[in-house]
Amino acid sequence: MGSHFVMYLAKLKKNSRSALPPHDVERLIFVLQGGVTLTTGTGNSHILKVDLYAYLPPNFEHSIESDAPATIVVFERRYAPLQNHVPEPVVSSTDKQPLLETPGEIFELRKLLPTSLAYDFNIHIMDFQPGEFLNVKEVHYNQHGLLLLEGQGIYRLADSWYPVQAGDVIWMAPFVPQWYGALGKTRSRYLLYKDVNRSPL
Repeated sequence: MGSHFVMYLAKLKKNSRSALPPHDVERLIFVLQGGVTLTTGTGNSHILKVDLYAYLPPNFEHSIESDAPATIVVFERRYAPLQNHVPEPVVSSTDKQPLLETPGEIFELRKLLPTSLAYDFNIHIMDFQPGEFLNVKEVHYNQHGLLLLEGQGIYRLADSWYPVQAGDVIWMAPFVPQWYGALGKTRSRYLLYKDVNRSPL
């Protein structure tokens, strides 16, 4: 099974300007370094700095510009429409999202997008203190794209183990067993793409 989404780092030079994604493709950007200016088709502008992000629905007129070097991570996918449900743009920051309950687990979880049916994916921010780990080996239908933002740890995929550190990226196919443990002396934080609200078939 191939990926239903693309995830890439965009390293913007001074005076860079984005193009629009293809027709019917939605986009989420998350700022890793520096800052960018998001301007919508209605002329509204937002300055996005580190840990700020924006979700742009399919066919939503916008541009992303930088007046100094910046790095963003971009997620794009062809939107899967659902009758009577229309996604809205979102501009926010990680720290504005509430911590969610994680029964049986000890990591901290935030979701960057609304959980309503209009949205066909979400982005999770997960924080682990040194020595914390997933209490179960997870297996589920969702595919993931993961970017380690801070710290270091070890990731298990099926029967293989991978040491990871800030800047590393992992793609996880559906139904692949997965597990994570945080190593080192500082918090580890990762950003995780997840398919939601649509049939996997």
